[in-house]
Amino acid sequence: ANALITPRKLLVIIQFTFAVVLIICTIIIRQQLQYAQDRDTGYKKDNLAYVMLSGNMDKHYQSIKNELLSSGAASAVSKTSAPITQGWSDSWDFFWAGKDIIKKLDFNVFNTDGDLSKTMGLKIVEGRDIDIKNYPTDSSAIMLNEAAVKIMGFKNPIGQIVKNGEAPNFKILHVVGVVKDFILQSPYEPIKPMIIQGPKSWFNVIHFRMNNANSTVENLKRAEAVFKKYNPDYPFEYHFIDQDYAKKFGDEQRTHTLASLFAGLTIIISCLGLFGLAAYMAQNRIKEIGVRKVLGASVVGVTTLLSKDFLKLVVISFIIASPIAWYAMHKWLEAYPYRITISVWVFVIAALLTIVISLITVSSQAIKAALTNPVKSLRSE
Repeated sequence: ANALITPRKLLVIIQFTFAVVLIICTIIIRQQLQYAQDRDTGYKKDNLAYVMLSGNMDKHYQSIKNELLSSGAASAVSKTSAPITQGWSDSWDFFWAGKDIIKKLDFNVFNTDGDLSKTMGLKIVEGRDIDIKNYPTDSSAIMLNEAAVKIMGFKNPIGQIVKNGEAPNFKILHVVGVVKDFILQSPYEPIKPMIIQGPKSWFNVIHFRMNNANSTVENLKRAEAVFKKYNPDYPFEYHFIDQDYAKKFGDEQRTHTLASLFAGLTIIISCLGLFGLAAYMAQNRIKEIGVRKVLGASVVGVTTLLSKDFLKLVVISFIIASPIAWYAMHKWLEAYPYRITISVWVFVIAALLTIVISLITVSSQAIKAALTNPVKSLRSE
């Protein structure tokens, strides 16, 4: 009778199958989240803040910039088209020598008035930053990211000419620098080619790197005084880049929390089912246990005998759950171009965890049955 799958056993198998699926999914979601969070952003997120341009800010920008630096609130300031955590513009209106005319290549477009690498902590791989003060011709300068250099096929990008717009009115731009690729939009996507345009562009944001010598509170107090001075009609509303960047993981964080919660609940329910089944089976086999003990079976031997049956159920659950979990996670990960590969050790951990949990649950009943006085159990029959 023990070999047959009874409704009670079937219920335990179903419960543990759910538990194993959820354990595996929780581990994989956590890995994917960690993988994207650990990805190098390409810029320094900490101590970097921005303010949206409003009111008279643009008109007084030069004074605001100078005073943010002289007051000690900031160590670098740069006016840009968008926050560095968001790409607000793209275009395929760029042409260069050797471009395949038929191919439509889309570029992220980012604008700066200068000091971009210093403010954001970007790494310049070749050439230099846009700097209109020391190089007046930089009004038509651009920088490229590594992905753009690659797609444009430039062996020596510095000094290359790029045209933008429609002939005959196109703008002639020249490359002065190449920046290391940085994440503008999703940390789960490959980095798109980017063209960074100079001061003759449009702007929406002022980024400022806060002075390391002061506390954040002190830096913000000084910055607020500067913005209030030149833009008194508007509140000083600042945003931190590291907080903005963290929001990019919100969905995955919620999925992980929910999966963990459900995994925990399912494990508790499964253990209750297993505990009930163990008590029932121990009661059913009380005479057998008594006979074995009279014949000299040890407590360990009897406990092992009883636990073995349940381990089989857990192993069956694991065999059913593994392909289901693998398929579900394989499908979920397909949504992320930048993703982990599902490794075998995830399944090993899930199997060990389930076995340990089930053994703890069952062994309490099995030990209790094994410790019962055999004379008592045989008399009760």
